Amino acid sequence: MPRILIVEDEAHLAEGLQFNLEAEGHDVVVAADGGAAVECLLQPEPRFDLVILDLMLPVLGGIEVLRRIRASGDYVPVLVLTAMGDAEDRVRGLEEGADDYLPKPFRLGELLARVRGLLRRRRWDGVSEPPGLEPAQIGEVTAHFDRLELDTPNGVVNLTTREAGLLRALVDSEGVAVSRGELLETVWGLRPDTRTRVVDSFVVRLRRYIEPDPSRPRHIVSVRGHGYRLVR
Repeated sequence: MPRILIVEDEAHLAEGLQFNLEAEGHDVVVAADGGAAVECLLQPEPRFDLVILDLMLPVLGGIEVLRRIRASGDYVPVLVLTAMGDAEDRVRGLEEGADDYLPKPFRLGELLARVRGLLRRRRWDGVSEPPGLEPAQIGEVTAHFDRLELDTPNGVVNLTTREAGLLRALVDSEGVAVSRGELLETVWGLRPDTRTRVVDSFVVRLRRYIEPDPSRPRHIVSVRGHGYRLVR
């Protein structure tokens, strides 16, 4: 049963989300402020499969919560809730490692669809992978896009949907320099001219999984002033 943490200080909204997510078969925990959220997320067990994180929170703001859990090495998928029109907050959330965002007010059906997408971890069932989702060999690492996993010499790494989307975009353009603007538009649905370092932040994460020496990348190569190129 997927375990979800809702971090929301508006009690009626948190209760409504909890009710609907539990009706979908999820185990749901609610934290009413950022400090409580960090305590929950830094506990070694049991782990969460998804965090729904409001940005406007008491004690610790959502951005600081996100920064602390990513700094701890926890890359649990995070869906950020933002006030309508707060484009700067959305970009900041993505830069700190959020995987998706949803502006308030939102429709319940859309939130549940985003949750299902972020939780999707299809497991190996012994059959061939669907067309268009064939595994990609990158050095000593095999990427399985159907189940959002990397087989690495150090074990299996679960990818978030944005990490997998970025890697897939680079694989699809293997050997060709892809601009940051193209990646922003393709993977995050942002305007190509959005001023953000989100692409670079996620590349750093992928290099930690894929490169034998992340400080001297051989597979996800920087193209100065432009973007990145994948070399298998």
